[in-house]
Amino acid sequence: MDMPVEPETDPISVYRDPRDHGAPLLPQYGWDLAPYHRWTFQHMREMTPTAQVWRGPGPVMPLPAAPQDIESIAYDFDSRPRTIGGFIDDSWTDGFLVLHRGAVLCERYLNGMIPRRAHLSMSVAKSIVGIVTGILVGQGRLDPGAPVTQYLPELRATAYRGATVQHLLDMTSGVAFDESYDTPGSHMQKLGVACGWGSKPVPGWPRTIWELVLTLTEQERAHGTHFRYRSIETDVLGFVLERATATSLSNLVSRELWAPLGAEEDASFTVDRAGMALADGGFCATLRDYGRFAQLLLNGGRVGGRRIVPEAWIEETRTGRGGIFEGVYLNALPRGAYHNNFWTVDPDRGTCAARGIYGQFIYLDPQIGYAAVKLSTWPTPLSLEGSRETFAAFAAIGRALGA
Repeated sequence: MDMPVEPETDPISVYRDPRDHGAPLLPQYGWDLAPYHRWTFQHMREMTPTAQVWRGPGPVMPLPAAPQDIESIAYDFDSRPRTIGGFIDDSWTDGFLVLHRGAVLCERYLNGMIPRRAHLSMSVAKSIVGIVTGILVGQGRLDPGAPVTQYLPELRATAYRGATVQHLLDMTSGVAFDESYDTPGSHMQKLGVACGWGSKPVPGWPRTIWELVLTLTEQERAHGTHFRYRSIETDVLGFVLERATATSLSNLVSRELWAPLGAEEDASFTVDRAGMALADGGFCATLRDYGRFAQLLLNGGRVGGRRIVPEAWIEETRTGRGGIFEGVYLNALPRGAYHNNFWTVDPDRGTCAARGIYGQFIYLDPQIGYAAVKLSTWPTPLSLEGSRETFAAFAAIGRALGA
């Protein structure tokens, strides 16, 4: 007797219904925007070229399950009573994971996401690259105080002349870069074309990320004096890492981080037309492997008895020591700083976060061994209310676990 065939449960299945080979196509340009991103963020390898980040042949970091009723935790947000369960359901969540003392307390998949499917991290990728930078610094293969042009002499003809690698890590170079998503002809729009994503090519615009970097010749302030969020800084950092190690960024992340930490699945980077990884936002991995990355940092950079990340780098990163403190990122972090490609949430407590547009978060509270991961597809790239409530929800979970 034939068993009934159940259709796949992917979101907006009309675009990829395996039973309908004549279904409407996703748009060639704009597939990375709402509402299409509800599907594409989980299917990046089907939408744009990617480079494998191999998990390696080694064992998988165990994440034992210790279920707790996290979703009933209550908190107030803007004088409104909320619960974690309601927050998960109401905030365009694709995946949600809570870790405490090395165990998974809560794991939710929504919007058709499944455990083995990779999800685009957006600017969480910057924090992945920041940790790999710390690994290389600890090995003596990279000097954060060195000029960028020591590794990339071609940039002497750009505004990066005089900037250091640490300036890239802290986004404190004085290079002019317009991060606006909506301003016609902004640097960010040009990056959207150069990285090879879903933006229509424009004649005369840079064809690759490297070509875009070479056009940045305007310096708006002295290096090291002011924080300003600029995604291109991490792309330049990625080029520095590749030049310093003679290794592609995807292979470097695999060798130095992804394989040693015990990831369960391969990850990937989206790549531009020249095959260069989008260091500032093109990293894709599974929910649990983002959790393993968080657990590595909670463990002080160790997996088992092996040190992978220098403990001093993690300590400096999570407290923001050396960063420029100010209300940053739409005031969602009123005491925050940006340092080593992480956001400082509370410098006294040492809580920090990796975050990306459309609602991607990794939150770390090493004092109680707690981490949370949220993968999302917000309708808009940026949301002050969404960011504020996400941090409020993370803090509520921390208070409950700490109690």
